[in-house]
Amino acid sequence: MDFLNMNTIDWGALLVGAGTIILKLIGIIIIFLLVKGIGSALIKRSFRRITERDNISIGRSKTLQSLTLNLFSYILMFIFVVMVFEIFEYDAKALIAGAGVVGLAIGFGAQGLVSDVVTGFFLLLEKQIDVDDYVTTAGFSGIVEAVGLRTTQIRGFDGTLHYLPNRQIASLSNHSRGNMRALVDIGISYSDDIDYAIQVLQDACDKIAAEDESIKEGPNVLGVQTLGSSDVVIRILAKTENMAQWAVERKLRKALKEALEANGIEIPFPHQVFIGKSPETQN
Repeated sequence: MDFLNMNTIDWGALLVGAGTIILKLIGIIIIFLLVKGIGSALIKRSFRRITERDNISIGRSKTLQSLTLNLFSYILMFIFVVMVFEIFEYDAKALIAGAGVVGLAIGFGAQGLVSDVVTGFFLLLEKQIDVDDYVTTAGFSGIVEAVGLRTTQIRGFDGTLHYLPNRQIASLSNHSRGNMRALVDIGISYSDDIDYAIQVLQDACDKIAAEDESIKEGPNVLGVQTLGSSDVVIRILAKTENMAQWAVERKLRKALKEALEANGIEIPFPHQVFIGKSPETQN
């Protein structure tokens, strides 16, 4: 009987201890989620105020905000892990010492991760890239959605989201620094008056420039670009806001075609001539 009573007491204490641990874990998780939600909201609000007050570009603000949220999540996760270890009565100092050993292991065996962090730091320090920039790097082109300590996220124009380790960004082309170029080539026939065609095209360009605020310079008719096999190619160039160049090019093509047609100027296109034998010739 004493043996059975001892087992009953042990099981009861074990259940009580397990229940206490579970309640503590639930409490820590709730606190973790609350702190993460409130902290993230405060960080976002702070960066909105900084953007308005210090006149920082929206892209730069989003980049720094993304990095700050990243760091905040890492720190909060580390604190969460330490608290969980303490619940199970594991010495947190041993965890920190273990973290030092892990850091040493990273130095020898995970150099790629260290390279990602260092490269990401210099990308941000030198302002090479910001959120919403149009970039080409590591064989991918698209819009930057996030810049983190380890990876950079680039959304391709087909909708694919590419996660690039920062160490792969060895060379970077940022297409969003300064005004963008809108370039249109259009052909006229050899029989048309080139000077008159240029004047018609420039008048159409001036009309578009007066209507479209995204055009920062031009559009200007540069003149004859090439002499094709069946047409004289005339080049038109404009400078636009970032990411507006494609829309401006489409608008220019439509307006220039309509202007040439309205003034009786031919836009040549390839023709095919079929020559066949008549029945009389075959006999």
